[in-house]
Amino acid sequence: MRLNTLFSFAGFIMLVAGTYCPILRPFHLFNWDVYDANKPFGIVILLVALVGIIGTVFNQVKITRLSSWLSLGLVILLFIAAWLKVHTSFSFIPFHSIDAFLTRQIKFKWGWYLLFAGPLLALAGVLFNKKTNFNRPIV
Repeated sequence: MRLNTLFSFAGFIMLVAGTYCPILRPFHLFNWDVYDANKPFGIVILLVALVGIIGTVFNQVKITRLSSWLSLGLVILLFIAAWLKVHTSFSFIPFHSIDAFLTRQIKFKWGWYLLFAGPLLALAGVLFNKKTNFNRPIV
């Protein structure tokens, strides 16, 4: 297995592991992973990562490249959705100070690092693919 293929494989494994890590901690009571935050979106991220793993194992560069770009886009979309949800969840409260206090009680956790590092590592493995400079004749 080449080094860039190994990077892509490790990136997709990190993405799968990142879906089970805590990403939000509401009111310091419990942790949410991707499936607690949005189960269908988490399943889509998991399926894209599994397609990327299968593409990496079978050495399909186009499928791996597409999966890594899709997974990065999905993680960015999930982060934007989570940020907007946190900052607009208590907007119905007419008192701004209570709204700001309750918004501060929802913390982003360390699972986001894995969710972003996985697709970036997979994308690095696909984009920095070295081509051989010579063609060896088959004898």
